Amino acid sequence: MAEAAPTVVATPNHDGEPAPKQRKAAAAIHYPFWFGGSAASMAAVVTHPLDLVKVRLQTRTPSAPQTTLGTFAFVVRNQGLLGLYAGLSAALLRQMTYSTVRFGVYEDLKSRFAVQPTPSNPKPQQPMLNLILMSSAAGLLGGIAGNPGDVLNVRMQSDASKPSHLQRNYKHAPDGLIRMIREEGASSIFRGVTANATRALLMNVSQLASYDVFKSACLHTLGMADTLGTHFCASLAAGFVATTICSPVDVIKTRIMSAGGKKSILDILAQARKKEGLLWMLRGWVPSFMRLGPQTICTMVFFEQHKKWYRRLKGIEE
Repeated sequence: MAEAAPTVVATPNHDGEPAPKQRKAAAAIHYPFWFGGSAASMAAVVTHPLDLVKVRLQTRTPSAPQTTLGTFAFVVRNQGLLGLYAGLSAALLRQMTYSTVRFGVYEDLKSRFAVQPTPSNPKPQQPMLNLILMSSAAGLLGGIAGNPGDVLNVRMQSDASKPSHLQRNYKHAPDGLIRMIREEGASSIFRGVTANATRALLMNVSQLASYDVFKSACLHTLGMADTLGTHFCASLAAGFVATTICSPVDVIKTRIMSAGGKKSILDILAQARKKEGLLWMLRGWVPSFMRLGPQTICTMVFFEQHKKWYRRLKGIEE
């Protein structure tokens, strides 16, 4: 996210004579690294109940509700409205690590390998292959960085759906981290890191790279302005793509992290295929989209607003 040197442009004064005025190109601004984590954390507060319902459906027992609305009602009836925010501290820890890294690295790589404008093409677009490669690398690093928070998030959200003797009852994210390391060893916080890093890679490609593609299409193909409406349309489409691509890995990741034993990925796959057939890959797709759609919209809108506020704070013209 390197910033180019300010360019000087001439603007006429009251007498018609040109007067110098500094103006920075918005596309070359160096935005703070933490913007992505901040935007994703704000989005997590909005969408956490949907994420909790998705996890409960993916790890439910045979006697638990089988629908999204049924799970919502079950949680509220038994735990109250605050039950929908179980594990919020872990969700925020996850976003402050996972999303900070994946957004920060992705934006930095886009800036470092930006396609330079030419007289014939003053507004060049990044090739899709470049976006895929850069978002893949950023997602992989983000998945590794955010794995401890993700393990805690899944465990704290699914805890209430387990029998009382199997519940871990973590008080909050720091308590969960300390207890996991003390009771299960330091390696426990990286449980499921392979599945999680794979999902994070796919998520970054299908969410961030596709958002850039859809936004570019809205701006340059459909002639839309760079406004909130454009951000909403592009992020909604990106959320649909991300949910579909990430659904199978998301189910595996959730079950690995929620498991009390040390089952391998192959064991979990074999068990899921035997009991549920191929439909296990789409288990929880609807609640996943109900969470990931709004989560993608909120994250990208908040992220765009972060950048807008930063430009305004620095006095940078659009």
